[in-house]
Amino acid sequence: MTKRNKIIYWVATLWLALGMTATGIVQLIKQKEEVEMMAHLGYPSYFLTILGVWKILGVVTVLIPKFTLLKEWAYAGFFFSMSGALFSHLAVGDGGKEFFGPALLLVLTVISWYFRPVERRVVTAN
Repeated sequence: MTKRNKIIYWVATLWLALGMTATGIVQLIKQKEEVEMMAHLGYPSYFLTILGVWKILGVVTVLIPKFTLLKEWAYAGFFFSMSGALFSHLAVGDGGKEFFGPALLLVLTVISWYFRPVERRVVTAN
């Protein structure tokens, strides 16, 4: 892995981890604005707890060494969660402000996944 790719990976991964941790905590404590947003999107408030727990577990999984298959699941979960958030905001007619956070985290997820080192990938034998 080149030095450039390693820098891209770690910058994207750390920003992704920060964003997912922050939103996970906000969801776990059921901040008033988050509860209102979930109701606006048509989801029950208990969904915040589920999302918050899985985001924090996903961050831990992505950051720790080994467990390559589990990392793939964590990246997939981040991708589904953020693309789902984008489509949810689109479905209720929200504007660009509501798209920014999920879109940024979605892009960081893809960049982190794409540039991950070989030792963090699932390698199959042919």
